[in-house]
Amino acid sequence: MSYRIGSGVDFHQLQKGRELWIGGVNIPFKKGAKGHSDADVLLHAISDALLGALALGDIGIHFPNTSAEYKNIKSTILLQRTIDLIRKKNYTVVNIDSTICLEEPKIKEHTAAMRTIIAGITGVSENEVSVKATTTETMGFIGKGKGIMAYATVLLKKD
Repeated sequence: MSYRIGSGVDFHQLQKGRELWIGGVNIPFKKGAKGHSDADVLLHAISDALLGALALGDIGIHFPNTSAEYKNIKSTILLQRTIDLIRKKNYTVVNIDSTICLEEPKIKEHTAAMRTIIAGITGVSENEVSVKATTTETMGFIGKGKGIMAYATVLLKKD
């Protein structure tokens, strides 16, 4: 059996007047992530990890932010399209580990819903999806509430 590991990272600025989408969940907050799509930093990092595992480039190659087709698109759709690419290569997801870095809002009450959404799209059980969060202890642009980032690692296996 052939296994492949991928890692992904994504960053977005936070700004007033935008919705905050993380892991497919709309989280009530005074700021949202700035981006061409819904700017879901977690789903972008996971998509990049999936693409990276098979050396397929990154989400900017497959879903460019210069294309009107992807303007305000839900990142759940981008993740589904990424999974479709992975399946065309005869791979499936074994597990996903991810970390979101943000000072606020606290997302603990939302991580179960995120895991459910991600598991549903990627075809694994919720037990194979880890979503964690950390702060930067008020350091840097994240700590000052100006941005958000996420890391993801995935393991794929050949069918």
